[in-house]
Amino acid sequence: MLASNTSRRLKSFPPEMWDAVIATNLSAAFHTTSAAIPLMRKHGWGRIVNIASAHGLVASPFKSAYVAAKHGVLGMTKTVALEIATAGITCNAICPAYVLTSLIEAQIPDQMKGHNMDREAVIREVMLRKQPTKQFITVDQVAAATLFLCSDAGALSIDGGWTAE
Repeated sequence: MLASNTSRRLKSFPPEMWDAVIATNLSAAFHTTSAAIPLMRKHGWGRIVNIASAHGLVASPFKSAYVAAKHGVLGMTKTVALEIATAGITCNAICPAYVLTSLIEAQIPDQMKGHNMDREAVIREVMLRKQPTKQFITVDQVAAATLFLCSDAGALSIDGGWTAE
């Protein structure tokens, strides 16, 4: 229910679906982050990596709850990074575009029906329309980015947190 049926206009978006999308994509990140920080502070070291989305950076029509949640993940990540910057803990977010997972696979048939297209056309012209490579991001690419961010060198912006404010 959560993934396959959340693309709707805001005016017809059920409030209970909004709450479920926010709980899954934003509140869960808050709860796990806030639970992890005390132990990380105790050890004087830690790495928090939130999985946001390209939708945390840009919006798409008919995805108000998901886009709001992922923007929230980025805002929370920046705030936490500032709050824990002197404690030996980093907090980053990864913002992948479409990653070919079972969740995305499950959306393809509905997209095919909704757009009256075959599988390849839906993938190329709908799902990967904005991706110049016309290729899904892989789970391995997300894992590699996560591993890098968990390393001692794990920072992509070398500004001491300046741009997070």
